[in-house]
Amino acid sequence: MTSPGETDLDKMLATLRVERRPGVFTYATVRAPGSELLAAAHGVVTEGDLTTLVLPVEAAERAGLPVELEMAWLSLTVQSSLEAVGLTAAFSATLGKAGIPCNVLAGFHHDHILVPVDRAQQAIDVLTVR
Repeated sequence: MTSPGETDLDKMLATLRVERRPGVFTYATVRAPGSELLAAAHGVVTEGDLTTLVLPVEAAERAGLPVELEMAWLSLTVQSSLEAVGLTAAFSATLGKAGIPCNVLAGFHHDHILVPVDRAQQAIDVLTVR
């Protein structure tokens, strides 16, 4: 069985659009996130005995967590298959050439990129240039 979505890299790149999720986000690492933090999280990754949360800055501050990075959340609206090859390499190389760091999260339907908030528009611009 194959996952839904596009697998052709050229088609994915030709139809790639980027949407910015409202808000400013940060990463926080905790040992045992409570239900309030989990409810606020837009992304959760368990790494051994720690849990990394991608939280709105306001939620991290309310919880007393340090805000070391302020990130913009960009979503690639092309529905790439989970079996697609090359999309992550293509957009990370494009951002790398522009000197824009990125952190990637993959959902079932879309890929999501967190970039420094002050570089968000530049990231959108370089990713959508044809």
